[in-house]
Amino acid sequence: MHRPERLQKIISAHGAASRRQAEKMILEGRVTVNGLTAATGQSAVFGSDVIAIDGVCLPEKDGYIYIMLNKPRGYLSTVRDDRGRKTVMELVADAGVRVYPVGRLDLNSEGLLLLTNDGEFANTVAHPSYNKEKIYTARVRGDVRKAAKLLAEPIEIDNYTVHALYVELCTVSAEGGVLKIAIAEGRNRQIRKMCAACGVKISELKRICVGTLELGSLKPGQWRYMTEEEVLSLGEKCCIHED
Repeated sequence: MHRPERLQKIISAHGAASRRQAEKMILEGRVTVNGLTAATGQSAVFGSDVIAIDGVCLPEKDGYIYIMLNKPRGYLSTVRDDRGRKTVMELVADAGVRVYPVGRLDLNSEGLLLLTNDGEFANTVAHPSYNKEKIYTARVRGDVRKAAKLLAEPIEIDNYTVHALYVELCTVSAEGGVLKIAIAEGRNRQIRKMCAACGVKISELKRICVGTLELGSLKPGQWRYMTEEEVLSLGEKCCIHED
């Protein structure tokens, strides 16, 4: 007989969400065990206990799916939105398997977004402690030369000190210019807040790289499966979906 395990670990192991997302689901009352709302810290035995999220039973652990999407502006990086706004789930509906965004890009940002049903992989890629490099191009308005110098130094936002891995000044115009910025932490709206702290405002923000994975020629709104080599390069050994 299987031993009891924490619910967030079970949910993550079965690819329904990362552990952090699972903990949030439990706090929001979205998880039930044997028909009763689950509590934080609760354990269960998969197979003996009936575990459900939003009324849907947790599926058997199966082959994992790894997707890279070029997220257009105007889409939320979330599974659902109470206000009825468009989400990235509409763009990957034809994947055939339910997946979840790895981290997020805000509504007005675009570019490389990963989706998967492998919770451990999602945690490895998205959690700040794993220091996965993320590269963005930012079209900004304001003194772009001054901002490039300031962005290269530690900056305090939201009572936390952040820093860019590197900053490249790509173009300069009368209104502003384009910067390429690499970070590791990936905190909420970090690039936008860093630029604002340095006196420039972002008009376009695009993520072009996560770790070793580059956006490449993928067009806005399009997605594709990641290759085994790409998945392994991000630090996870796992079973790859065959298209």
